[in-house]
Amino acid sequence: MKNYTNISDLSNLQDTIKDAILLKMNPFEHIDLGKHKTLVLLFFNASLRTRLSTEKAAKNLGMQTMTLNVNDAWQLEFEDGTTMNANTSEHIKEAARVISQYADVIAVRAFPGLKDKRKDESEQVINSFLKYATVPIVNMESATAHPLQALADAITISELTEKAKPKVVLSWAPHPRALPQAVANSFVEMMQLLEVDLSITHPEGYELNPDITKTTPIYHDQEEALKDADFVYVKNWSNYEHYGEILSQDTNWMMTQKKLGRAKFMHCLPVRRNVVVEDAVLDGNQSVVMHQANNRTYAAQIVLKQILEQMNLS
Repeated sequence: MKNYTNISDLSNLQDTIKDAILLKMNPFEHIDLGKHKTLVLLFFNASLRTRLSTEKAAKNLGMQTMTLNVNDAWQLEFEDGTTMNANTSEHIKEAARVISQYADVIAVRAFPGLKDKRKDESEQVINSFLKYATVPIVNMESATAHPLQALADAITISELTEKAKPKVVLSWAPHPRALPQAVANSFVEMMQLLEVDLSITHPEGYELNPDITKTTPIYHDQEEALKDADFVYVKNWSNYEHYGEILSQDTNWMMTQKKLGRAKFMHCLPVRRNVVVEDAVLDGNQSVVMHQANNRTYAAQIVLKQILEQMNLS
């Protein structure tokens, strides 16, 4: 694997999941693989799990890590042909090439602006690094995708399912802020590749990109969608059609123990208690959010392992 910016970069998903689960049993088995290799992590937005789990994953493979909060340095310019007489100080053409001299792998995290759908869907930041960097690129969440989180979610469901084909429901939840569709997008794309019975539930008007949801069943009745679910993944996303807007804050969509039933509760974190989900669910035995968070390390580690192995073959 040369880069990991989309789920489609995985050549064999099932083998990747199995290998990630094996890594958990002996995280340091391949500690010499990344010897004398450096991972540079670039954050255009804040991070807790992504930053720490990716650093840990790299160190489990023997890599050195360097982390930069990009906006604490200066603003980068991504537009070609622009006259840089405003607030940007360095163009991505130079920055990506310079960082490539310090890194063997570059990991990038950059959220959408949620103002201009066309610009966000162009994935300007991650694609600029793919274009101008000379080393492999890992997507730690971009404007429309979070493939590392989706891989961790796939590992979690594969480990915990008690059925050959579990029923998995992605449920929208209220939130006071406009949030990206990235986590929801990648979760849907990942589940479509697994042997699961996937459905989505959200208020009317909160459809995700139809090019992503495709033929996945969509319900506007949350309780109907949740019947007999084995895994319920709860996540807010802002409006896609009226891009980036909050058209609903219906508190009735908060996940409760009654609605959850016997299903396992999933969320990528951070989560707003008693807004997205009630305490009883999050603190209960059916919550697997800590399991998911732990798997973030092994999702990142298996990705880095595959990239390092490809580098060694080159």
